[in-house]
Formats: sequence, structure tokens, C-alpha cells
Amino acid sequence: MAVDKNGKPLPPGIRQRSNGNYEGRVKADYQSYSVYGDTVTEVKKKMTDLRYKLEHGEFIASSKITLGEWFKTWIEQYKENRVKAGTIIFYNDYFNYYIKDSIGKKKLADIRGEHVQKFYNDLVKKGLALSSIKIISAILNGCLKQAMKNGLIERNPVPLATLPKGKLKSGHRVFTKEEQDIFMKYAQDSYLYNMFALTIRTGLRSGEIRGLKLSDVDKAANLLHIQRTLKYATGRGYFEDIPKTATSKRDIPLTKDMIAIIEKEKQAYGEKVLRMDGYIFHLPDGTPISRGRFQNEIDRIVKRINEAGTRFGRFTPHCFRHTFATRAIENGMKPQTLKTILGHSTLAMTMDLYSHVLPTTRAEEMELIAKAF
Repeated sequence: MAVDKNGKPLPPGIRQRSNGNYEGRVKADYQSYSVYGDTVTEVKKKMTDLRYKLEHGEFIASSKITLGEWFKTWIEQYKENRVKAGTIIFYNDYFNYYIKDSIGKKKLADIRGEHVQKFYNDLVKKGLALSSIKIISAILNGCLKQAMKNGLIERNPVPLATLPKGKLKSGHRVFTKEEQDIFMKYAQDSYLYNMFALTIRTGLRSGEIRGLKLSDVDKAANLLHIQRTLKYATGRGYFEDIPKTATSKRDIPLTKDMIAIIEKEKQAYGEKVLRMDGYIFHLPDGTPISRGRFQNEIDRIVKRINEAGTRFGRFTPHCFRHTFATRAIENGMKPQTLKTILGHSTLAMTMDLYSHVLPTTRAEEMELIAKAF
């Protein structure tokens, strides 16, 4: 009978390994199968589950399972009931675009640290930003960590690899006041002008502004309730998801400008938008505004600006959010207030993103402190 490191007898089929965890072995049809765990109780449960699967023909040898097959199981059994639908789409998109064709067909048991390292290095050669590589690494690590817990692999190879320096991500695009005025001037004839105007005054994310409903406009309390984000998935179509984080569900004070913009949008579509559960910004037939359409209209306006002789760089809808935050800081909004309006989970996140006040603001702040000496 096997004993643990303290000399205590262990149940039949279980032994303690040199690294301190336990291995349980189950025999069936003259073959031996192993499961692993941190405690004897955990291993005994896994052994019971394994015996059931072997008896009912449900067991697939870990040596035959590919990363792609396990990823599908991991998503369906361990993630779908725990994270937002949008997060599942995000995980699947990253796996299918970056991981599937590279190491997705490899057997779980065959993936070693050097394979993960080469995978990272190849992503760098393709010009991928370090921030994206970190996301890919986190997805891969979570997937293989669960595989190790389930006894499909003895060791998670992801921590054995080192994240490369990668391509440094450029700073956030923020309009200067002049750029802001130029863009809004050229956008005046756009069917999305009111959406641009409200986004830059609220700092809402793309999915939040596109998912805004008339019922979110609370004139009695003078608040704009941010309660959802609009998303799209192939095969599913448009759907509403909960906001990005717990703090993303928030209330933003309504200003006269904001109310006026919403009223203009209502007038543009007449009765169709008066439904309280309807999206404020939509196409004439009531279809929601897609993320791609939002970007395409921005690109069209930027092209017009450049054709008129003013050099104007391409930007994404998130630039409106960064511009709002920068204008807020420039005009004296307190960081804690800005954190709440933006829906950030921590004050540190707000300060990390927007501590970059423009040169003129820094000069003014230095003049203020100079008076203290």
C-alpha cells in the first residue's frame, strides 16, 4: 500500500508524486489511465468520473485530444455559464484568428513550452501588438490550466514560455480642440452626426452608444442610464449584452446639449423612434447601427477632410471616448468623477489612461504650483 510523505496510507490506486500532488490510476481493458489533483479527495472524485466514462464509452484518451477540440469543450462546459456572451464571442474570435491554424491541431499532450514560445515569436513577426499577444496568452493559459486540472496534461506549458517585448502599442488617439471642431464641421451632413455629437459629449463606448434606448433617457432625474452594450455575432445577429464591467452600468448626468441632440434624432425619424424600447440611433428601417457602419462613416468623413486639403489621420470610434476624457481633465473635472462617468473599475485605470494632459495644460499646472514657492 502506498503512503504519503508523512507515512499515512493512501487509498488503492493513488500515490503521492515528488511535487506534492497526487496521481490516481484506473485500469480498464488492460490499459492504465491517470488523473491528477492537489488532494486525495480531488483525485478520488476524478477516478470515479473516469471509471464512469470508461464504462459508458465516453472517455477520449488525452493523447488523442487536440487543443482545438479541448478549447471547444472548455468554452462550452467551463466558460459559457460564467462569462458574458460577448466574452465568449471574443474568446472564439481570438482562438479562430490567431491560435487555431498555428497550434490548434496539436495534441494537448504534445504541446511543450518551446511550442508556445515559437507561437509568441511568430505573432511578433506578424507585427501583432504586445497587448494582443497578452490577451492570446491569457486565453491559452486559462484553457490549458483547466486541462491540467482535469488530468488531460501533467503540466501547463504556457507559464514555461516568456512573453516577448512585441510591438509597442501607440498612444491613444485624442483630438486636439482644432481637430475636434474640424471633424464635427465636416460631419454635419452625416446621418450619424447626432450619434457622433452625443458620443463625444458622454465618452460612451461604441456598443453603449449604439445600444442606447429612449427608455434610458430619464428627464425626471436628469440622467442617462447606461444599462447595456449592443453586439453582433455571425449566425446570431444583433443581441444585447450586459455592460463591460460591473461599474460600466452607470448613470451619466444629462446636459441641455445632450437632451437637444436626442430630441433632434427623434425628430429626424418621427414616430418610429418614439417607442421607449427602441434604439435612439438606428437606420431608417429600424435596424441597429453596426460597429462596421460606425467606422465606415468615420472613414468617409476623414476622406472628405483630407480631400479638402487638411491632413487628418484615420481613427476608431474609441477616439471620441478618449477625447471626451481629455477635454474633461482639461476643464477641471475631478478624476473620481471622470472614473464614474467612464465606468472604469478603478481610479488607477482612469489615471493610467488619461494622465497625459496636453502640453498647454501641463504648463498651466506648473504655473499654479510655482506660486507655492
